[in-house]
Amino acid sequence: MRCVGTVIRGIRTPIVKENDDLPTIVVDSVMAAKESEGFEFRDKDIVAITEAVVGISEGNYVTVDDIAQDVASKFPSKNIGVVNPILSRNRFSIVLKGIARGMDKITLQTSFPADEVGNGILDEELLNESEYNLGSVITEKQYTETFGSWIHPFTGINMIDFYRELIEEEDCEVEFVFSNDIKTILDYNTDILTCDIHTREKTVKTLKDEGANVFGLHQILTEPVGDSGCNPDYGLLGSNKATEEKLKLFPKTGDAVVNEVQKRLIDLTGKQIEVMVYGDGAFKDPVGKIWELADPVVSPAHTSGLIGTPNEIKLKYVSDNKFADLKGDELKEAIKEEIRNKDKDLTGQMITEGTTPRVLTDLIGSLCDLTSGSGDKGTPVVFIQGYFDNLSND
Repeated sequence: MRCVGTVIRGIRTPIVKENDDLPTIVVDSVMAAKESEGFEFRDKDIVAITEAVVGISEGNYVTVDDIAQDVASKFPSKNIGVVNPILSRNRFSIVLKGIARGMDKITLQTSFPADEVGNGILDEELLNESEYNLGSVITEKQYTETFGSWIHPFTGINMIDFYRELIEEEDCEVEFVFSNDIKTILDYNTDILTCDIHTREKTVKTLKDEGANVFGLHQILTEPVGDSGCNPDYGLLGSNKATEEKLKLFPKTGDAVVNEVQKRLIDLTGKQIEVMVYGDGAFKDPVGKIWELADPVVSPAHTSGLIGTPNEIKLKYVSDNKFADLKGDELKEAIKEEIRNKDKDLTGQMITEGTTPRVLTDLIGSLCDLTSGSGDKGTPVVFIQGYFDNLSND
């Protein structure tokens, strides 16, 4: 009898650089781990590759000047409203630097008390004690007087001050406004660049319906500027700081990578291995209040066997209800039989209540993100076994 269910291994690889043969690196690293750790491959094993090394290997970069040129071509007035940027030095500062380099003035509207992914912008206790509420429009002067001394407890900086200095260093004028109503920006400008991630389509449509000239961040650098990189699907969303003048974009060749890695692994192992590219996990930190998902999707590419949602019964529910009078081995065997005979689609049935109603790639990608981390672990590939197993699999 098997005593272990799902097993996750972070796979160490060589440091990936531009133009490296990533499929070869991934396959060779997984096969070397197999020899080192002594595991055997099974059908429905999963190999997951972080989006960072996919983007690096394909050389998908843009410069601050590339961003400035594309933004200026879309907003020839050089005076725009920038709505709902996330407050991130890694994710947005270089993007904002490019926007400012291409503009003469920016009115920057942020939500409060935090941005879209939970990065704080003010002291919430001060907000509760102040004359303002979540429906207020707060001017830059009012913010400075009431909340301007606030320093983020993790980063040690005030992002409004940081963004102001960054914009002004590009000889661009800036005015801040704080509002949770995206239409507030229309009181300042009708040339608008929206920067929200997960509500991007709705935000663009809402402002366009008001007659504004609107582009979303997902519509910037969808095509190359000169010999720059680009992302046809997500533009600048999902990008990360590479240097003070360069961004790594979200990968655009993920489908080719996962299909090639899958083909090679099936040829080598004779097993049906599934492969995916993953970025941020889709989870929220209850202490720091940060929602990890600053990428436009968790998985920009994956093989077909990872499409769908879990189809699981809730063991606790079955044990407490249908088999309340059973114990020990008799209970275990009864539950195993229940699993073996479950419907192929349990949607809407009480027996699934309490299971996780999310797509597989979001769940698996979150598992991978937590495993590989974002620092110095050196494991940009994650190997998962037994994810699709259940108690009935011996």
